[in-house]
Amino acid sequence: MEKFARQAINEGVTAAEELAVGRDAELFRVLNMHYNKANDFEVPDRFLEVAQVTLREFFNAIVAGKDADPSWKKAIYKVICKLDSEVPEIFKSPNCLQELLHD
Repeated sequence: MEKFARQAINEGVTAAEELAVGRDAELFRVLNMHYNKANDFEVPDRFLEVAQVTLREFFNAIVAGKDADPSWKKAIYKVICKLDSEVPEIFKSPNCLQELLHD
């Protein structure tokens, strides 16, 4: 997130509202490749919303110079942890992938 926020700043983005995360965004592609390499799971829209909020939080913090403080990310984590959702029960199963493939 930090890398993408800094990249946006370097590209001349001046307001967090200009930043959007859609399924065609490079940030989404990178996150999806990292967490869903085989595309076994359909990424929910809520994930895109949380990614966008997170990117904007990083952007705003960097623009405000908060990244000079060694613990600057803690404030961001406090914001995004409130956006967490419950993990669906099926993902808690040791046979998760097999169960999903049979559904």
